[in-house]
Amino acid sequence: MLRIIILLTIPVLISCATKSKVPLNNDAPLLEDAMIQNDVDKKANMLAQEYIITDGHIDLPYRLKVKNFKLDREYMGIPVETDEGDFDFVRAKKGGLNAPFMSIFIPSSYQDGRAKYLADTLINMVTGIAAELPEYYAIATSPDDVRQHFKKGIISLPMGMENGAPIEGKLENVQYFKDRGISYITLTHGKDNHICDSSYDTTGTYGGLSEFGYTLIEEMNKVGIMVDISHVSDNTFYQVIEKSKVPVIASHSSARKYTPGFERNMSDDMIKKLGENGGVIQINFGSTFLDGKVADERNKARTDLTNILEEKGLSYRDDAAEEVIDAYYSKNPLAFSDVDMVANHIDNVVKLAGIDHVGLGSDFDGVGDSLPTGLKDVSEYPNLIAELLRRGYSDEDIEKICSKNVFRVWQSVLDYAEKN
Repeated sequence: MLRIIILLTIPVLISCATKSKVPLNNDAPLLEDAMIQNDVDKKANMLAQEYIITDGHIDLPYRLKVKNFKLDREYMGIPVETDEGDFDFVRAKKGGLNAPFMSIFIPSSYQDGRAKYLADTLINMVTGIAAELPEYYAIATSPDDVRQHFKKGIISLPMGMENGAPIEGKLENVQYFKDRGISYITLTHGKDNHICDSSYDTTGTYGGLSEFGYTLIEEMNKVGIMVDISHVSDNTFYQVIEKSKVPVIASHSSARKYTPGFERNMSDDMIKKLGENGGVIQINFGSTFLDGKVADERNKARTDLTNILEEKGLSYRDDAAEEVIDAYYSKNPLAFSDVDMVANHIDNVVKLAGIDHVGLGSDFDGVGDSLPTGLKDVSEYPNLIAELLRRGYSDEDIEKICSKNVFRVWQSVLDYAEKN
């Protein structure tokens, strides 16, 4: 009933404002715009709480590892409420985030035999958080789990493994990680691994998938783990689309249209093919993923600062470099993208593949200081919803973007595995 009242109120307020033919002062149009904007913001906040929001990629576990995280119920700062990083329970509830996929991130430097150990360590951390704080969090391995937790006001913690290196060439490890709660595997990360080529690597070890990689796709389909093509090379992507019997995801990628030459993002043709496959691209919020011009400005600033430090005989790690870095950025502020550009990427995917094939994959806690204006942490999803409302997206469209599209793929992968 509350939703009906609010929705009916919006056009009434707009109508009253536009019927005022004798403005009291020259600020009347600004007041009218402010009233309309206020109504959009209210509706966006309402939808953020009413709909399930899932985010395909949040790097909380690795951030906590770097911070030497120790699980201690007496210390409630992490991950219930903290000023550090981009995610905690309090901010997530404010923003309406219900199912952040916890990234079990395996750096390429761990592809030397340590990958499985690190994966287990990070999974233990996430499951430990849920076990220690059951009134806040619960592990989720299906859309149904998320829906049940949502009804209880609990945030779900599904997990995705970023980099398939922990598979270690052993198909039995696919079931092992499924049993440990992994719902998707990003096939590689910054370097080619034993599965496939990476978008960040120039080696082209296999020209796409390795022989084992082809077998792995079959096994992931059979076991019920989503295939994630973020980070893979273009030829790997096309081979995965050809091989997979079920839809695939890009857990945290954006559109290459706005970042020409950045292979880590998806080309228009790839987005179309992903749509034909039934899959979903979850838009990455990092400024350099959103806008090639911002990436160029940041690269130039980095080069300039590196030259200044070298002239002074300093490296970025030196204590004396901090003052130089602060002074440089005070005169040359970092460039950022904004929430409008995230909406542009969504628009582009909808144009190319349709409304059923786009979602959210922020990369919170993974893209450092490059988050766009209006989406600086998990409390700010309503800002994006408000922008989509202004662009004419329906409530149904927004619910699909927030979670229904990803749930469709996730469930189809689980259903296929159950039948096979």
